Amino acid sequence: MDAPLILHEYALSGNCYKIRLTAAHLGIALERRHYDIMKGATRTSDFLRDVNANGRIPVLQIGDRFLPESNAACVYLAHGSPLIPADRFDHADMLRWMFWEQYNHEPNIATLRFWLAFVGAAKLTDAQRGQLAAKQVAGMAALTLMDAQLAKTPFLVGDTLTLADIALYAYTHVAEEGGAFSLAPYANVLAWLARVAAQPGHVGITD
Repeated sequence: MDAPLILHEYALSGNCYKIRLTAAHLGIALERRHYDIMKGATRTSDFLRDVNANGRIPVLQIGDRFLPESNAACVYLAHGSPLIPADRFDHADMLRWMFWEQYNHEPNIATLRFWLAFVGAAKLTDAQRGQLAAKQVAGMAALTLMDAQLAKTPFLVGDTLTLADIALYAYTHVAEEGGAFSLAPYANVLAWLARVAAQPGHVGITD
């Protein structure tokens, strides 16, 4: 990769962490630019004009081009690497888990972490409070589905680490922050978390 790579991020975001973790596994250097989402730093006119008109991070800047969406950035970084399976079905299955992460896992587990651990229960709107129970149920269903898969295979797509594991590790390993979820009932998920963390090149979310 000849173009300089800049990650526009909020470090404690699991979505931002996915990209750093992918890069770490591949030995790819990233310049990091921090934005305080708690102070609206991604909603400024400069950010909306110059980085992402959608007002969200992460954004991976590749030279003078900008790639929003965490899983898309991970795929860009991992192109041609073992983190993307060569087998056609396994490649599609990896993408299936990554799509599922954004649709079933992240909107529940990550959202409750953000609301309860970062915003704080006392500051939630009535609408947010009204969603807490449903998101908790949906998050537990997501963990149950992962646990069932991980009873069959050591990683989400077979025997080796792929981007599916990185995408789902990011918010699963901090799911208990905020108190909405306990990982104790999900023994296979806990064993998988340990396997992912033991992989060469692994870095923590605060590294």
